[in-house]
Amino acid sequence: PAASMAALNEHGFIAPPVKALEISQDRLHEKKFIKAQGIETAEFYNIKAPDDITPALAALSGQGILKTRRFGYDGKGQWRLTQKDLAPPIDRPCILEAVIDFDKEISVIIARNTKGETAVYDPIENVHRNHILHTSTAPATLPDTLTQTAQRIATTLADALDYVGVLAVEFFVVGDNLLVNEIAPRVHNSGHLTQDACACGQFEQHIRAILGLPLGDPKLHSRAIMTNLIGDDILDAQTLTPEKNTYLHDYKKDDIRAGRKMGHITRLFPLA
Repeated sequence: PAASMAALNEHGFIAPPVKALEISQDRLHEKKFIKAQGIETAEFYNIKAPDDITPALAALSGQGILKTRRFGYDGKGQWRLTQKDLAPPIDRPCILEAVIDFDKEISVIIARNTKGETAVYDPIENVHRNHILHTSTAPATLPDTLTQTAQRIATTLADALDYVGVLAVEFFVVGDNLLVNEIAPRVHNSGHLTQDACACGQFEQHIRAILGLPLGDPKLHSRAIMTNLIGDDILDAQTLTPEKNTYLHDYKKDDIRAGRKMGHITRLFPLA
């Protein structure tokens, strides 16, 4: 919680900064912050009570995604609604977002150190199943202009937060436009492929950033596809690793459960 981090910040150096956690843990604050930087997001409305849902849906042409403002991840705390649906019983503040007919989802991982220096990775293309990240591919298939725009937006947000550490910015690609979906003030699931596909992966980069060390090279030396291992997927993973340029990362979790991320596999291919 941001309050705990703020208390610790009184007695030492906290990275990533408390401000980033305060903003990102509340979807309304997050959207407003992103918009304040001149960056586009999906249209959204603040839902303080159930009676706010109907007029907000009408403003969004009759459909939207209702999300709790706090404590939602991997699709939890989200409902897709139309004007024909009964609104779910809500006992906490929410936002209602427009439904975006996107072409693809991407993320950009950026590291920023205590000196304000940045290292930005190539955009990563992400595919979800059942609201959980399934595969990440780098580099994303994008025009150069969108690649540069996505990296510039990530840099703008990191600078605005006076960020230290690794930050992930998630986007919807809609034609020639980018909408920021959310920010994650941490190393990111989609960025796990950087461990194997880059000279300096996101975990090492984070340590370099918070220690004020020179940042490593974020460039890809290989094309990479990362596949998350969810639940029982981990049981079959060992049979895949003999493949050339295939790397298994087993998280060694004791309890295998449906929907739980148990590890990932990264496959490397020559850059075109």
